[in-house]
Amino acid sequence: MKKMISFVKSLGKEFSNDNVPLLAAAQGYYYLLSLIPMLILILSVLPYLNLDPDQAMAFMSDIMPEEIAGIFEDQIVDILTEQRGGLLTVGILGTIWSASSGMNAFMQASDLAYNVRNKRPFIKARLLSIALTFGMIIALIIALVLPIFGDVLIDYVQSVVNIPAGTEMLIQVLRWTVSIVVIAGVLSALYHFAPNIKLPFKTAIPGALFATVAWLVTSFGFSIYINNFGNYSETYGSLGGVVILMIWFFLIGIILVVGAEINAILHRKRLTKGKQKIA
Repeated sequence: MKKMISFVKSLGKEFSNDNVPLLAAAQGYYYLLSLIPMLILILSVLPYLNLDPDQAMAFMSDIMPEEIAGIFEDQIVDILTEQRGGLLTVGILGTIWSASSGMNAFMQASDLAYNVRNKRPFIKARLLSIALTFGMIIALIIALVLPIFGDVLIDYVQSVVNIPAGTEMLIQVLRWTVSIVVIAGVLSALYHFAPNIKLPFKTAIPGALFATVAWLVTSFGFSIYINNFGNYSETYGSLGGVVILMIWFFLIGIILVVGAEINAILHRKRLTKGKQKIA
């Protein structure tokens, strides 16, 4: 218990010293900028799948509060009803550049958590941030596709082959398990490569596990709060959805930085123990 209290105090001290809310706000800003290009990228592919715009809007309403989904309704219907190859190219380039800027901000926050002063060369930092961005996009796609489209996949398989009830329940559990494991794995890679310091891969796992659980719990809790208690539209009018989105990105930014701080604190404790053993 004493070790836990001491760890929480250390985390609180680092939270204040490194100004985690400011670092999270910087990430949230870049994530917000990358959202529209990312939506363009995803939705530009959908016209080739002949999807119903109403189904697309229903899908958006399922994964985010209605205030946020309503912001993109006109764009979603317009993009789904017309195939635009050039828009797909713009979406790819815009998503990579904007999202990598957010990842670059996280890399700087990770360096601050580990008290690393030496900065990477610009080109090296940008290429690494782009690579980590691709990893995050893949993780998000898997995290969304498995839980949300899992029922569709199960229904399709069941229409071809009769699936026993027990097996169907197992698949339901596995799809969520795989989704969580993928997110944790990508976040572990993120925490391993982001700081400009050589560390064993296993040292990134504690922060990744925290960030995974905190991300899921915070998103679920925030969605419940927005849909039932927080009516931002009355205060901010048509900008209510944007404000909600900014707050959500800010919370995700805090979670990611706190995960890095957890790993950094544990790293310093290991170094202290190592020096004590040598002495």
